[in-house]
Amino acid sequence: MLRDAYGPGKFGLSFELFPPKTEAGEAELFKCLVELMSFEPSYVTCTYGAGGSTRQKTLEIVERVHQEFGCPVASHLTCVGSTVDDLRAYLREADVRGVENVVALRGDPPRGESQFQAVAGGFRYACDLVTLIHAEFPQFGVAVAGYPETHQEALSPQADLENLKRKVDAGADVVITQLFYLNDDFFRFREECERLRIEVPIVPGVLPVTNLAQIKRITSLCGAKLPETFVAALEAHDDDPAEQFEVGVDFATRQVQSLIDGGVPGIHFYVLNKSRATARVLRAVTRPAQ
Repeated sequence: MLRDAYGPGKFGLSFELFPPKTEAGEAELFKCLVELMSFEPSYVTCTYGAGGSTRQKTLEIVERVHQEFGCPVASHLTCVGSTVDDLRAYLREADVRGVENVVALRGDPPRGESQFQAVAGGFRYACDLVTLIHAEFPQFGVAVAGYPETHQEALSPQADLENLKRKVDAGADVVITQLFYLNDDFFRFREECERLRIEVPIVPGVLPVTNLAQIKRITSLCGAKLPETFVAALEAHDDDPAEQFEVGVDFATRQVQSLIDGGVPGIHFYVLNKSRATARVLRAVTRPAQ
């Protein structure tokens, strides 16, 4: 269970996947998972497409990961486009398929819409989804999202933290953060969580950079900041993808080691269905003895 991945003598390592769109993509993903599984992750999560467009594929992927590798799994679940009955049906099916954990999210507005709109009979906030799971599906471990740099739609950093507190109080077991590249932001966020008595594990989410253009797109969507010196180092190798990869892996290695040295309970890697960069980082860092 997700809630058992952290604690004294434990270091929770987790990987986040997304559902491949093709059979070839799925074959490549499971090839990469063989390497990632050598690091003995505590669990693996899988997202689904905008508006829930790949929900069924998400369940197929997590079920297969669980069956082939015996690894605990978590399915993402959002409020987007779903009634409460839709959410209940998904959770029942996830349970039947051997899923033990849920990453409970509000979800982003569908493409072309600037604001989230709950459907009739649906939820507007992630804390409502957490409440549903905790009350009706207590067998699931629940993770929720946290934002070291503040959610883009939040009225203020304080309001964002208070919203996180509501999700935890509703029954969340773990907070997994949005990706970030300045560890000071994470450590400050952790201190603020402690001040509000958010007492579940706060797990940093890390995305190793392997391509500057790609990470600029990703950070533009989520609002994460890229250090200027890091961007400059990547731009110095604009015409050399292999060197950009090396710069990104070196940065991620130093970032992850700093987080480990700072006493984080685990690391959640956004692997983008690949293994090479994350594997390089994990081989280079020193994880706590277990």
